This record gives sequence, structure tokens and C-alpha cells, in this order.
Amino acid sequence: MAARVLWVRTALLRGRRPGPPGGVVVPAVSFTPPALGLQLGPYLPDKDSDRTPRWQRTDHFDRKLYGRYGDASGIEPATLWPNRDRIREMIRDEEQWEPPLEARLRNIRIRETEKEERRLSREKLVAANMAKMPKMVADWRQEQRDTKRKMAEEKARRDQLLAEARERFGYAVDPRSTKFQEMVAEVEKEQKKKKKLLKKRQREEQEATPLATPLAAD
Repeated sequence: MAARVLWVRTALLRGRRPGPPGGVVVPAVSFTPPALGLQLGPYLPDKDSDRTPRWQRTDHFDRKLYGRYGDASGIEPATLWPNRDRIREMIRDEEQWEPPLEARLRNIRIRETEKEERRLSREKLVAANMAKMPKMVADWRQEQRDTKRKMAEEKARRDQLLAEARERFGYAVDPRSTKFQEMVAEVEKEQKKKKKLLKKRQREEQEATPLATPLAAD
């Protein structure tokens, strides 16, 4: 096996095609492939062909070709300049995206004025809020005092109702029980009745006061 491999390598080095062992050695045949027909000059797309991409049929692509190959591109330099419509469009774009210096300075002044107005408005708002601060603090403190007073009154009322329930039933009653809730409803009903009678008595006294004044004058 090793002798055959050595024999094949020797035949290849001598430019011959190895044949069967002990047979005739056939010379190796050389093969030259045909030319592929590559285009060595500049690539010039056929603009009249539908197979040519659209972007290769534009003026922008023609400018690239002329910039790369020059006169060899076959493009007339005069055709690369923009026409009047394109020049007008370029002028409009320049006025929109690159305004003249006077317009830029005017826009800067407008922005600075608006910025200054916002600053003054913010300072005015802060000053107004600072002026209101003492009253706001006083109102907050009064609200805290009222809240504490109401909580104290509610606790005192709850303790009084619990004491009254203990005195009525003879034992401590759970504030969540139905018996306690019924007693609270009854007490509130009696209190409303008393307030109603008190208002009625005060109204009768006020009505009787004008009648007593002329009698005293006589």
C-alpha cells in the first residue's frame, strides 16, 4: 500500500497521470478554461432596460459614475447640474433648514425672551406661595388641633356610652355587640329629642320677649 502511494506521488510530480500498476503511464492533459468575458472598463448601466435597477437610472448615480470614471463614463458633465426646478427646491430647503443669519438671531432673541418670561413667572409664583405660607401653616395647625379635639370628644363620648351601658346592664358590654348598638341608637334618639325640645323652648322665649317689652314700658 505504501509503495503504491509513493508511486502515485512520483507520477504526479513528473506531470503524468498515474495508470494502473504495471500498465502504461498516460501523460497528464493540460486544460485552459475559456475567458469569462469580464468587463474591465467602467460599469455603465443600460437606462433603457427594465432589468436595470431604478437607483442606477437616477442623476445621483450618474454623478457618482462621473466622479469615479470621469469622461470614460460617457456622461455629459452639463447634464449633472440641477435644473431650475431643482434649484428652487434646494433654495426652499435651505431657507427652511438653514435660515439666514438675521432670522437665526431673531429666533435666538425670541427664545431668550420666552425663557426670561418663564423665569419671571416662576419667581412670581414662588413669591406668591411664600407669602401664603404663614396662613397655610396656621390653617394646617388649626386643622390638626380640630382633628385632635374631635378625636378627644369622640373618645369621651365612647367612654361615656360604655359607662352608661355598664351601669344599665350591670357588666361591661362589647362595643361591637348588637345590644350596645341598640343602646347607642336609643341614646342618640333621646338626645335628638332633647335638642328639639330645647330649640322649641328657645324659639317660644324669643317670641314672648317682644310682648313683654311694651307692658314694662306702660
